[in-house]
Amino acid sequence: MTTESTDEAREPSRDDAPSDVAIATISDADAGEVLTLQRAAFVSEAQIYGSADMPPLTQTLAEVEAELRSGDGLTARLNGRLVGAIRYVEDDGVLLIGRIAIAPDMQGEGIGRTLLEAAEQSSSARVAELFTGSLSEANIRLYEACGYREAERVPQGDGTDQVFLRKPLHQVGDPSEPGASG
Repeated sequence: MTTESTDEAREPSRDDAPSDVAIATISDADAGEVLTLQRAAFVSEAQIYGSADMPPLTQTLAEVEAELRSGDGLTARLNGRLVGAIRYVEDDGVLLIGRIAIAPDMQGEGIGRTLLEAAEQSSSARVAELFTGSLSEANIRLYEACGYREAERVPQGDGTDQVFLRKPLHQVGDPSEPGASG
């Protein structure tokens, strides 16, 4: 699976999301709301890169529904309103973080960080990986603040790079892993 990620256009203003944000497992029934949220969230990325021709903005409802059926994810709701979503899949010990989308008016409130941490905690993977574009400086700062470190840059041929970041999660024999003996 190719992962793409975007998150908050601004720096988080605090460490945790508002206490009344409810985190829940994503389902294909959320697809319409997720697509709407995703499109709103990625407008700032399109502005940074000068193009709206990016999968989060061109993806169809059927494609989002298929992704939600084939992977895992979480939603963040505030008073019933979808304000954040994250998609991920675990593959061969790697938690591949997919799209992180936060409602534009809620960016900088810690929702992206909370979703990212919840995804990491739900996984038994040894490492988490995500990527963002090299011009998405606020995303890179957020991910680094969450413990991710740059692992690779892949030139895109347009003067930008895909920046892959990784974070160790659980090591084999880690006492915090389920079933590990102490």
